[in-house]
Amino acid sequence: MIGLHLLVFCSTVAFAMLGNVPSVTSSGPVPSGCLRCICVVESGCRMPNPVCRMDVGSLSCGPYQIKKGYWSDATLKGGSLMGDWKKCTATSPCSEAAVQGYMERYAVQGRLGHPPTCEDFARIHNGGPNGYKNPATFGYWLKVKACLMANETKI
Repeated sequence: MIGLHLLVFCSTVAFAMLGNVPSVTSSGPVPSGCLRCICVVESGCRMPNPVCRMDVGSLSCGPYQIKKGYWSDATLKGGSLMGDWKKCTATSPCSEAAVQGYMERYAVQGRLGHPPTCEDFARIHNGGPNGYKNPATFGYWLKVKACLMANETKI
């Protein structure tokens, strides 16, 4: 199991260092470097084919591997998001807007007790609204952090 985690970690760092990852835009609380590294960890920041895949008993879609419940929560802050989960997650701009909307709802100082950091964004993305304090999301954060460090992005 450690070998698999090491392989994923090294692959993430190597991929991020190649510079072949599309840039992402940031119009929300998640800075573009952080958003990009979440995308890298989720999918290599490429649109999966097929767009959706089974993950822990339900479908995850798009470059950010967004589940239907996540998308629904994101619409409460991110607007209509194309009105359809699968349609939205099949496009990078709408997927990014969904992540930003989700974070506008859950990664806020009033909930966290401090201004949100990239670690908070990554762990909430991975583990849901309370992922920022769930020990199970720490390994995910380490992958995002490795990407940030490989690209010398401010953590």
